[in-house]
Amino acid sequence: MLEIFLNKTIMMEYDRNTRLPGKQREFLDKIDFDMDQGIRIDGKCYEHPDVLLRGKYIAMKLIQAIQTNNRGMINAMCAYLVNRLPRLNQITAEESNETLTINLLFDEPK
Repeated sequence: MLEIFLNKTIMMEYDRNTRLPGKQREFLDKIDFDMDQGIRIDGKCYEHPDVLLRGKYIAMKLIQAIQTNNRGMINAMCAYLVNRLPRLNQITAEESNETLTINLLFDEPK
C-alpha cells in the first residue's frame, strides 16, 4: 500500500496492485511527456526534472486533488507514483503558512 499523510493525518491508502487499463497507462506516458517540457516546484523551474523531482511534483498534485476531492486525479496521480516509483511507500505533506512541504519515503533496497 502507498500511504498518504497530510499534517500527520492519514488521508488515504492506495493499493499498488491496482490494475491499469491501457488508456490510463497511456495517460501516465502523457504526464511524463508534459513534464519533459519542465516543471515548477516552490517557484523554481526545472527544465529536465529527474524521477525524484517528478515524483515530488506529482505528489503535490495528489495532495491538491485530495484537498478538492478530485477522485479521477487522485487515482491518476497514485497510479503514476506507484508505477514510476515502485519503492515509494509513503508520502508525507505538511502545510504551514501557505507552503506545502512534501517528503517521499521509500523502501530500503534489498
